[in-house]
Amino acid sequence: MNRQIIILVLVAFMTACGRHGGKSGSVPEDQEAKALLQGIWVEEESEDLSFRVKGDTIFYADSTSMPAYFRIVGDSLELASGTKYGIVKQTPNVFWFINQNGDVMKLRKSENQTDVSEFVHDTPEAMIYTHQVKTDSVVVFNGERYHWYIAVNPTKYKVTRHVFNDDGMEVENVYYDNIMHVSVFQGTRKLFSQDFRKQMYSKMVPASFLKEAILGKMEYGHADAKGLHFYATLCIPDGASCYMIETLVNYMGQMTMRTVEY
Repeated sequence: MNRQIIILVLVAFMTACGRHGGKSGSVPEDQEAKALLQGIWVEEESEDLSFRVKGDTIFYADSTSMPAYFRIVGDSLELASGTKYGIVKQTPNVFWFINQNGDVMKLRKSENQTDVSEFVHDTPEAMIYTHQVKTDSVVVFNGERYHWYIAVNPTKYKVTRHVFNDDGMEVENVYYDNIMHVSVFQGTRKLFSQDFRKQMYSKMVPASFLKEAILGKMEYGHADAKGLHFYATLCIPDGASCYMIETLVNYMGQMTMRTVEY
């Protein structure tokens, strides 16, 4: 008898888990609210485009922001990143929510059929962030000629940055990182040759910063008794924060690095 009771309890437990997608006590998504959110939404006062909802994805009017998966659970709109926005009011043509700043964003559904043309780029291209392609020059020190080269090699390595748009919603922007190549020749002899990737600076830059940073620039500084000085700049795209790292190449072809500015 006890064995039969245990089996029945186990069956009931497994059935309950199956009904909740395998997560006991999970809150189901509000499919009716998601259906109401389908379409293009604009701000009530300014009538500026805010976003378009198609299926379970939000597409932003900003062409640089990546689409975001979302759910509506209870009284909240939840992004895949985990960010939640409290819903204040929702009807077929009205959507009010509390943004990241605590302000109530009041949107209405667009009736302008031409607005759909603003969302043709469902998946924006990652942006290239660099200010140079190739530079070189000759420097003379103690009677010796040194020819240095700096070349920027854009890559397909994507760097993701999470920011908040004008509506106070978290969006994801994607950029391509760069590889910087530096070579130094003494006459015809190659003294130094090295590719620089942002991961090389992990001991000089905080990991949280480096994750969203781009290796955007490498510049020649000067030559002195220590060697040739080059300066790499790591910046968070469209932000004010940057690190400057000095790379010193001595006359034996040896390299050292140090942080000189933040």
